Parts: sequence; structure tokens; C-alpha cells
Amino acid sequence: MQTREYALGLARLDQPSASEEDRERSVEVRLQRQALLTRRLPQPPRLDAVLSEAVLRRTVGSRSAMVEQLARLLSAAEMPNVSVRVLPFAAGPHSGAVAGSFVILDFPATNGGRTAPEPSVAYSESLTGALYLDKPDELAAYRSVWQSLERLALDESQSTDMIKSVIAELRHD
Repeated sequence: MQTREYALGLARLDQPSASEEDRERSVEVRLQRQALLTRRLPQPPRLDAVLSEAVLRRTVGSRSAMVEQLARLLSAAEMPNVSVRVLPFAAGPHSGAVAGSFVILDFPATNGGRTAPEPSVAYSESLTGALYLDKPDELAAYRSVWQSLERLALDESQSTDMIKSVIAELRHD
């Protein structure tokens, strides 16, 4: 759900020693992956995102780049297969702070349900690489954190209102 400028800004922070060409390539892959959400066939994946309020308020790049990025989130939130929710600062301390950023990948059955789905995987990026966690206890720990985040996050409508409010703040400060 990232714009090119926002993704490049993050790449400059995350990959300070990489060449601009390498950053551009990694951003291009990220942007191409977004097409999965709008494809017609096969059915696009479901994306449920819970974003920390800090992500909305911490400027990456220019103010105009942030406005564009937040507008992209609003646009994505309108898609039938995407849910964008915000975890507000008011939620206080939570287990997601310890877990950091992660994705739980659940896979559908194939061949019209005749082939069992691939097992779920928790994916987590770190400074030196990525982890794919598929052991039952590892996955259960991440699912528990996810459930906690879902309980604490604003609903979709409240989240949209907060994103719009942050956009207004950025435009008028």
C-alpha cells in the first residue's frame, strides 16, 4: 500500500549502504507486488492491516509525500479485499511492540479445494534478513499478538477518520 516516494524514503533509511539503483529495484518489486490486490483472476488475496498511529504521524520524505501516502491508504481501504485499521497511541503498551512488524500468510486450498492449502507462515523482517516461522508454537505466538492488536485497533471507519485527520494536519501545519 506504499507509494513510490514513500517506499524510496523507507529504502533510504533501511538500506543506507545500498546504491540508489539497488533501492530502486527493491522498490519496483514492492510496487509490482501491489498489483496482486487488484488482480481479477485468480481472486486477489485478502489483506488485513493494523498500522500503528506512529506510521501515520512519522513523516517519511516530504509532507506532500506523506499526504500522498496517507491518501493511498484511504484508497486501499476502499477495496473490498482490504481492511486498514489503526492502532492508536491511546491503546497504550501492547504485545505488538515487542513482536515488531510481521505478516501472517494463510494460503487457500487449490484445485477447487481438492488440494490442501500450504501451511500458514509468520513472516518477519529484521535488520539482517527475514524470518519465515512455520512451527505451530511460533505461529500461535504471532496469532495471539495479532488477535490482541485487532482488539485494540480502531474499527475501519474510525481508522479512516484518523487518517483523514492526519492528512488535514499535514496540509495545514
